[in-house]
Amino acid sequence: MRKLRTIAGAALLLVLGGALFNVSAVSKTRPQKASALTAHEQMLLRQGRQTFRFDTFGDEPFWGGVLGLHKAIEGAKHGGVGPGVSPKTALSVGLKVDANALPKKVVAAIKAGKVDLNDPATTLALLKLNAVVGVKGHFNKAGNLSSVGITCALCHSTVNDSFAPGIGQRLDGWPNRDLNVGAIVSLAPNLTPVADLLGTDVATVKKVLGAWGPGKFDAELFLDGKGFRPDGKSAATLLPPAFGLSGVNLHTYTGWGSIPYWNAFVANLEMHGQGTFYDPRLDDAAKFPVAARNRMGHTTSKVDKISAKLPALQYYQLSLKAPSAPRGSFNPAAAKRGKAVFDGAAKCASCHVPGRFTEPGFNMHRPSEICTDSFQADRSPDGMYRTTPLKGLSAHSQGGFYHDGRYSTLGQVVDHYNSCFNLGLTAQQRGDLVQYLKSL
Repeated sequence: MRKLRTIAGAALLLVLGGALFNVSAVSKTRPQKASALTAHEQMLLRQGRQTFRFDTFGDEPFWGGVLGLHKAIEGAKHGGVGPGVSPKTALSVGLKVDANALPKKVVAAIKAGKVDLNDPATTLALLKLNAVVGVKGHFNKAGNLSSVGITCALCHSTVNDSFAPGIGQRLDGWPNRDLNVGAIVSLAPNLTPVADLLGTDVATVKKVLGAWGPGKFDAELFLDGKGFRPDGKSAATLLPPAFGLSGVNLHTYTGWGSIPYWNAFVANLEMHGQGTFYDPRLDDAAKFPVAARNRMGHTTSKVDKISAKLPALQYYQLSLKAPSAPRGSFNPAAAKRGKAVFDGAAKCASCHVPGRFTEPGFNMHRPSEICTDSFQADRSPDGMYRTTPLKGLSAHSQGGFYHDGRYSTLGQVVDHYNSCFNLGLTAQQRGDLVQYLKSL
């Protein structure tokens, strides 16, 4: 049995249960029209979209085989354990349902109130329809759920609620800030492998998971074993967007590597797929004691179901444009004045260079440069923070700003930098700057 390499994976596990309500509908972050692409580009786009939305990379042996998530989803009445996961429960923990995957008869039945959203059997039916965003169920000849797997879309897609809350068309690249990964993982029947890997007990694991809350996940937990920050708050960070990354160097809040690097990292170490991953930086036992002990930086599988898919996956992700700010979400006149502040007195453009709104080239900074604590940065190989691209802020404002959501509003972010850099901005300048940020 392969050792658990990331609690991130566990979190995704329980998501499986709620997967029923994940939406696979058409994304609003559409790439350019296929007619403008070459045959090779069209192929990459199709393959990348398919991989992003539906490929589990062969992670079922972990989610279903080791953690037994599928058993918690179906419940004792249907051959599993416990009460099962109903659509109502799945939606309550942030799982989404792809409205485009629902047959017309099912849509009509839901509208007529003839579908029992409190029955786990409905969840199983949704899984059979492949209607759960980011969750893939496998059924045996008897029609029983035999295993489950998760995909990239679980955390990095949501829906537009066009049909009902949590049910609608897919929005690829948008972070699912409703998704309570910790709560979902806690539902897994067998968390002992996670506890063993961390060198603790199941009760402690559940305490750590319970502290995450909606829209957060701790990808470093199974590398360094740190569940909480020095101030006692959860070490989890906000799920980041996967759109608007074309032309951006180094991804994630603390850098680490490029899109293909991070995709390989997540697919192998977080999702527990079958592939190859190499990063000797994880051999640093002082910084990554759990990863070093389990040789996570030297991961290999007998069959590699990940590496060959990384090029198309990257191509699709780079095609996802950041969404425009919703009409009426900002004051145009104030935003126009705010742009002048952004480019001038506030000095924002010196790092958030217009265009990509991050530095072309090396877009990393030491914590002291931005008047921020180093806890999360110190959990990464380079000990730095990335200059976050600002396009599409409206699509990932839920849950707060900064890597851990410590600032609940953009106004608080502006106040932080006004103080950090002694900018001396007036109240109107700060207000106008906020309106400009909202317009991006």
